Amino acid sequence: MYRRWQRQLNRWAKLVKRIWIVRKLELLQDFIVLSLSITLFCAMLLQLGDMLFALVKTRNIQEVTSDTLFLLILVELFRLLVIYLQERRISVGVAVEVAMVSVLREVIVHGLLQISENKILAACLFLLVLGFLLRIRPWLTTSPENNSIKDNSNGEENRK
Repeated sequence: MYRRWQRQLNRWAKLVKRIWIVRKLELLQDFIVLSLSITLFCAMLLQLGDMLFALVKTRNIQEVTSDTLFLLILVELFRLLVIYLQERRISVGVAVEVAMVSVLREVIVHGLLQISENKILAACLFLLVLGFLLRIRPWLTTSPENNSIKDNSNGEENRK
């Protein structure tokens, strides 16, 4: 009888220790993501300052457009980290949007005429796949814990 209680107590002790370790690791992970968010926010402010100085100094539309798109990429990455901190998940929609804007930025920076045909075809195929993923995502994701369905027209949740 005593051994049985001792085995049960050892099981509970191991379980409590695992839960404690997991909580500490999650706290460390939150700290890492928070520090990444703060660093990314500072990078956005620096990029905004550089963009404003470049706008005053030069009138190169390609450079200003590239800087603007890079700032939008940083904003979307920041939004991705905030969603992760709030909901403990990576938003696929935001990640796909970041990838699409990144590809378009590279095309704008290098110029469409200076990029080889193979790279243009690869970028077009990549954008088509990402657009398909963005369109099909609402039908693939259902949330059973909150009984919500996705509205296919705008991707927002409607409560039953």
